[in-house]
Amino acid sequence: MLLLFRPELVRYPTMPSQIFLAAVVCFAFGTGLRAEAAKRQVIIDQDTWGGVNLQPIVMVIQDPTVAVVGVTVESGDGWQKESVAHALRMLELIGRTEIPVASGATYPLINTQEGTRRWEALYGRIPYKGAWMESWPDYNTVGRPSYHGPDIVPPLAEGMPSTSPIAESAAAFLVRQVRAAPGQITILALGPCTNLALAIGRDPAFAAGAKELVLLGGGLNPDCSHLDEFSRQLLNTPRVEFNFRWDPEAAQIVLHAPWRKITLVPTDATVKTKLTPALARRAGAFPSPASRYFARYGQVGFPMWDETGAAIWLDPTLVTVSDRLVVDVDIDHGANYGATLSWSPGFNPGLGEPTVTVVRAVDIARLEELFVGSMK
Repeated sequence: MLLLFRPELVRYPTMPSQIFLAAVVCFAFGTGLRAEAAKRQVIIDQDTWGGVNLQPIVMVIQDPTVAVVGVTVESGDGWQKESVAHALRMLELIGRTEIPVASGATYPLINTQEGTRRWEALYGRIPYKGAWMESWPDYNTVGRPSYHGPDIVPPLAEGMPSTSPIAESAAAFLVRQVRAAPGQITILALGPCTNLALAIGRDPAFAAGAKELVLLGGGLNPDCSHLDEFSRQLLNTPRVEFNFRWDPEAAQIVLHAPWRKITLVPTDATVKTKLTPALARRAGAFPSPASRYFARYGQVGFPMWDETGAAIWLDPTLVTVSDRLVVDVDIDHGANYGATLSWSPGFNPGLGEPTVTVVRAVDIARLEELFVGSMK
């Protein structure tokens, strides 16, 4: 027998307006929570010093399918305290101060500035040393701030932040958030690995509890044939990349941890990219707070190192060439200290080094379009 539903014959119980309103609010709130839970969750670990380090964070924040759980900051390109100030001010200017910023490591686990000076005396100068750069090479054409110590936060071009980092350390924040949402949070690591190594030391189950690790670091055989001022430092030492070289021991600890999945984005995938003035004009032409921020404080002329790492996580189809390789970091403190080690699977020594997906090349035109579109 076919039954027809006739709404006009249904008698609904009366409901006080206050109860009805509360029910509507609860329904809407619950729907909002489900929508938020459906978003991809990520913690961005980054040395947030200057535009090139902040632009990828803006890209991720702007994606409507992503929930940024927090930003954890360590030293690297610049010192941690100054980098935290940059991150907080950026979030203020784009109107996203609800995203927590956690202060992390000021120094590497073992590597030091003095140790690096001694290493250079034995093995030759390192062209780029991040926060330890006391002077810039004469071929450097992109302006950089003057050298200062770790406790100094000089006046920022974008203004000083009025907000503060959370009281919790970066390592504690990472562990707590991953424990609260096992298997759901991606760690997008765009800077040195110190904070992640400290989180692993705090909770050995931290890595296994994350959804995945997307790690910007290392180098295999980047094509430096076009030889600009940035590829010059890779030409003779292609496997020495800054993020791994700043804290090699941390990088090894992180690689050896039991992550469910690791995607490694080495210099190979980034060396042919560049944020040109023409691209910057397009990205800074929208009326959005993110675009206005980029137009005033973005950095042009650098390769899109960190933007590539962020873009690959946002859209993995940007990857055009990848390998499955076993990867490690040299921590012997000899001539190759901090260099990337790699083997085809089965040829590695089997001392805990992981097999990872290594991104070798990306679709640069689509990367640029994603970058521009993220500023809308």
